[in-house]
Amino acid sequence: MRVISFLAQETRDTVAINYVSSTIETVIHQTPGDEGSLATKPTYEYVQLFSGQSSDGPPRLRQSQVRRPRPFGRATHTIRSMEQKDVLKALQRDHAAELKLAAKRLKGTARHTEIIPSRTLSELTGHEILLKPENLQVTGSFKIRGAYNKIASLSEEQIARGIVTASAGNHAQGVAYAARERHAKATICMPQITPPLKVDATKAYGADVVLYGDVFDEAAAHAAELASTQGMIYVPPFDDYEVICGQGTIGLEILEDVPNVTDVVVPLGGGGLGAGVALAIKTFKPEVRVIGAIPEGSPAWKNSFAAGRVTEADQVVTSAEGVAVKHPGDLPFALLNEFMDDLVTVTERDINEMILLMLEKHKLVIEAAGAVSLAALEHLNLRSRKFASATGPHVVVPIMSGGNIDTVTMGAVIQKGMIARGRIMNFEVELPDTPGQLVKVAQLLARERANVIALDHDQFKASGHYTNAVSLGVTVETNGPDHIDHILMALKEAGFQPKRIY
Repeated sequence: MRVISFLAQETRDTVAINYVSSTIETVIHQTPGDEGSLATKPTYEYVQLFSGQSSDGPPRLRQSQVRRPRPFGRATHTIRSMEQKDVLKALQRDHAAELKLAAKRLKGTARHTEIIPSRTLSELTGHEILLKPENLQVTGSFKIRGAYNKIASLSEEQIARGIVTASAGNHAQGVAYAARERHAKATICMPQITPPLKVDATKAYGADVVLYGDVFDEAAAHAAELASTQGMIYVPPFDDYEVICGQGTIGLEILEDVPNVTDVVVPLGGGGLGAGVALAIKTFKPEVRVIGAIPEGSPAWKNSFAAGRVTEADQVVTSAEGVAVKHPGDLPFALLNEFMDDLVTVTERDINEMILLMLEKHKLVIEAAGAVSLAALEHLNLRSRKFASATGPHVVVPIMSGGNIDTVTMGAVIQKGMIARGRIMNFEVELPDTPGQLVKVAQLLARERANVIALDHDQFKASGHYTNAVSLGVTVETNGPDHIDHILMALKEAGFQPKRIY
């Protein structure tokens, strides 16, 4: 019981006790492991867990088979990216003091992004919706907060050794900017397929960019090698206490700006943002609910909470690349498993619609990951039991995590969003290949006030409904689903047989 004895002596914090006890439960149920591993003894017949603090110091131990359930199950996972001892040390730190220190460090560097009321979303959901626009943050995302707090916590000797990380997205720019502000040399490892726009944006902040490997994992492995062989300091994107506290300053700002807040909705990727916000909210105002949001095609968090440990998703399919994570962070999981109140999934259609809505109604550009929390708003009553069961009015703050979206992707998202809302329709119709037929269709569409965007006139696609037929594909801009129905009915009444494609 050497491990248990050590942990009992070292652990004071309630969250750490919950984490440690459930970790012990996993360890002593394992089969014998290699020499030096935690699982070096045969399986025990019972589980020893912490029952609380004794009057003379360390928590007492009791015998039990079952612990009280956490909101999403017990944290019985094995640490991968962080050692267990590092997770335990982080959980025992003075969270209130560390969050305040992070806010002090970030003052004058990161923006205190101002809350934006959304009448449109408030009317849509029936709740008061106040936006937290981290898309307007320095570097275009929340990532600067965690990166800067981490680098600011380093000693001069560590700064002199240089900073290294791996990222193909917002974390790269956050680290590059923070390193420049702290006069540190930064090396960012990116996959060779990284778009030139992101590479150039990272270089613009003064970082050295190393393109390595075909996928992110290979770039990350190279960054780890540089840290090991050259003594550089690795800045993790989410599985780090200082990074998490930096992101947690968003929660502090929300509590300061919206004292009557009841719910905060946060997107979950690696978990650094969610863990930081949840830590801040529950440290200073625990009655506020923290609700996580994920795309349905990125199930790692849902699966991990269900399993009670960090699990890796078999595949991730989502346009929200900022939250497309196969393996959540271990420290974020330990914190979110304790502090997060609920989890909501959203569809790709939900995400695209919110990107378009922000552009049209608020004149704000947000990336897909930044729209995930907004996409969850319409579904809170149905998909969140804790939200739906709460009494009184809801004052909800969704966090828009970033706005770094390239123009090609934005164009595709706008088109998808307009199709989903009935603002664009494409149909095919077969016509006799005689003069004047195209004019008839054009005149009908003009009368119906449908703006033609594109035409595809193809003699080889016709099915043979007419002798010498031609297939006409038409894309039109419309005013909504009712307008589309009216146009299709008018075409049928005119003798055409339109087939709607989208």
